[in-house]
Amino acid sequence: MSKQLTLSLLAAAVLSACSMAPTYERPASPVAAAYPTVAEAGDATATGWRNFFPDQRLQSLIAAALENNRDLRIAALRIEEARAQYGVQSADLLPNFNATAGATRSRTPGGVSPTGSPIVSSTYQVGLGLSAFELDFFGRVRSLNDASLAQYLATEEAGRAARISLVAEVAKAYLAERAFDEQYELARKTFESRESAYKLAKQRFDVGASSALDLRQNETLLQSARASLATLTRQRAQASNALALLAGKPLTDLPAAQSLSEQNIVTEIPAGLPSDLLERRPDIRAAEQRLRAANANIGAARAAFFPRISLTAATGTASGDLSGLFESGSRSWSFVPQLVLPIFDAGRNSANLNLAEVRKNVAIAEYEKSIQTAFREAADALAARATLDEQIDAQRAVLEAQAERLKLADLRYRNGVASSLDVLDAQRELFSAEQALVQARLQRLTNAVDLYRALGGGLAETTAK
Repeated sequence: MSKQLTLSLLAAAVLSACSMAPTYERPASPVAAAYPTVAEAGDATATGWRNFFPDQRLQSLIAAALENNRDLRIAALRIEEARAQYGVQSADLLPNFNATAGATRSRTPGGVSPTGSPIVSSTYQVGLGLSAFELDFFGRVRSLNDASLAQYLATEEAGRAARISLVAEVAKAYLAERAFDEQYELARKTFESRESAYKLAKQRFDVGASSALDLRQNETLLQSARASLATLTRQRAQASNALALLAGKPLTDLPAAQSLSEQNIVTEIPAGLPSDLLERRPDIRAAEQRLRAANANIGAARAAFFPRISLTAATGTASGDLSGLFESGSRSWSFVPQLVLPIFDAGRNSANLNLAEVRKNVAIAEYEKSIQTAFREAADALAARATLDEQIDAQRAVLEAQAERLKLADLRYRNGVASSLDVLDAQRELFSAEQALVQARLQRLTNAVDLYRALGGGLAETTAK
């Protein structure tokens, strides 16, 4: 019996290498060979986020988010779930042995017993059993195991994508909070300046030195600054709340914040070629693993048309008396091979095969779409990077011109050459230019974060905490 069982298991191990799954071929990339904008060549290997974001406060926030963010915890648990599921599926590749022990005691009434008298019997049994081990001649179990492995790897890649997205979202939320804080300070200073100007205008009006029109124009500017200050107070608080949610803890005990102009985020990332995205972006790698899983499921669906052979065996000792359980002659064994050949299943196997093939086609489309989405995100970020520096320079020039305009308008007003309307209009335009420059700086830094994520990001930490 043991020799037969060993030979059967060896045959199963050899034949299990067979597979009816189609040979996997990576689909052709459905994007152009180069980005629409000219990008510098070079090694596009993703850098670690600590190198990419040198701001100590931002680093602390990202580290806290990677440790405490609940969405990331869910993603990590999904990986553990997929790993456990793969462990369950891979267990079918090897035989499962179980130690068994049992006792049976029964009474047969005299009316049905051979002797005409009641019979009480006992049976005791101890042994080792093999339960329904499938000989994987056609690779059904192997294909299911391959599909489970690919699903696990896809979940792991999705976890990496979630980490990169979290790093990027924390950075963008932090930059937005910094921008609102700077705009708030500009609005506060503007409000205080206009409040003083309004008080002076009211004094002039009260003594008849200016008209009611001048007073109302000053009041309009004052109330506009007040409305802007209230709006930015709310937006700054909401941005801080969003940042705390991403970080997963209160924003306390953090290094000092840096202004947008002091941010030294790495922006000159070599883009490489679109084909590099297939290796660098974990979301694309996850989509390809899901495609591999769908491909393997076709093999399992095809194998379902062929016979399925399973082995059930047991060996041990049995006796009618507990004391004689291990005596000579009490050895028992059983060997139950079983072959199941599908003959009529009302089209179930054909439908399962069609389902597996359709799901593979869906996985191909999703894989291609993930590449197209990645290409568009990278191309958009590169296109924006080419113009944002110029936009900031132009906006800075506008600010300087508006500041000079205000000086000249005020000088002309004091000399009686221009009206107060020119001064008020120059003040309003200067405030708008200041706010626009903050927004332009925010866009440039946000674009750097978008490019970081679009090109595959990076999680390696090369500096100590």
